[in-house]
Amino acid sequence: IFTPCVWPIIPMTVSFFIKRGGADKGTTNATVIRDAILYGLSIVIIYVGLGLLVTLIFGASALNALSTNAVVNIIFFLILVVFAASFLGAFELTLPSSWVNKMDRNSDRGGLVGIFFMAFTLALVSFSCTGPFVGTVLVEAATTGDFWGPIVGMVGFSSALALPFTLFAIFPGWLSGLPKSGGWLNSVKVVLGFIELAFALKFLSNTDMVWDMRILTREVFVALWVVIFLLLGVYLLGKIRLPHDSPVESIGVGRLFLSIISLSFAVYMLPGIWGAPVKIISAFAPPLEYSETGGKSLTAGDVAAIAPAIDGMHEGPQGIPVFTDLEKARRYAVSVGKPLLLDFTGKACVNCRKMEADVWSDSRVKEILTRDF
Repeated sequence: IFTPCVWPIIPMTVSFFIKRGGADKGTTNATVIRDAILYGLSIVIIYVGLGLLVTLIFGASALNALSTNAVVNIIFFLILVVFAASFLGAFELTLPSSWVNKMDRNSDRGGLVGIFFMAFTLALVSFSCTGPFVGTVLVEAATTGDFWGPIVGMVGFSSALALPFTLFAIFPGWLSGLPKSGGWLNSVKVVLGFIELAFALKFLSNTDMVWDMRILTREVFVALWVVIFLLLGVYLLGKIRLPHDSPVESIGVGRLFLSIISLSFAVYMLPGIWGAPVKIISAFAPPLEYSETGGKSLTAGDVAAIAPAIDGMHEGPQGIPVFTDLEKARRYAVSVGKPLLLDFTGKACVNCRKMEADVWSDSRVKEILTRDF
């Protein structure tokens, strides 16, 4: 909503509905309310249709395979970098003008069809701002491997986009309270560009771990996030100007608070470069053992309280002794009379990483896993 491609369209659209229903000479009537609701529903239908198309083309099983495929993760990374560059002002993502003109002509039709094509025109005209959002939502939803992921993602996105248009058409008096368009709208895009860039690194990290290249190790990943959010904080203070930015003579209180949050987040992550847990980003950053030093095999002294070190046992997440060979683990479990706990995990599995970083690190959980299994 707070982007240069969407925000200015709200009053224009609302004025159209008011004049269409004849409410510009009095209070909002039933026709305006009906048309506004149909317009909002049309926006939802268009974007949900896109989510449904992605699901039908790939299917749940294919989406799950895509989410852990190293090459696909590189493609996702490149897509998000392009989106970030667009938000930062490197170029504008635009659709062919012929598409927009065709939809605009169809919107002149009366009734439900005309309203639907008006919504389609909005989707096309606002693509340079909404395109990166839609792409990111679909990429994130697709990587869950869930059949409903892209559909639910689009329901959320389209509902949030449609709601202001519907509400302002029903209550046009609210328009007078909206802040006017200006340079602050481009600042919103730039902030989103920084965040998009940070998320893009997650997909590159997945590929790096699957291929075990150890280029984007935990230290490097966290350092890049620290730099991105430091630059974001400095930008919000008006110390950096990017293309399409207006000069910043002074900053508002809200912008100052956002800068404080961004800079504080960067400072919080800083110790993560030297091995601190930094649990807030545990689902995105590589695990602690995926560092430049790498995982090390346990010695007899390390596991003296458990059992003598044997072939196949090594240090896992949170330093818990683990096996990656099922047969060796089974034989060892039988020999010591302990139950075997199977952890189904994956190098590109965000939920697995979150579990191992936030739950296994709990002192009570860690003690049980280390001592009793």
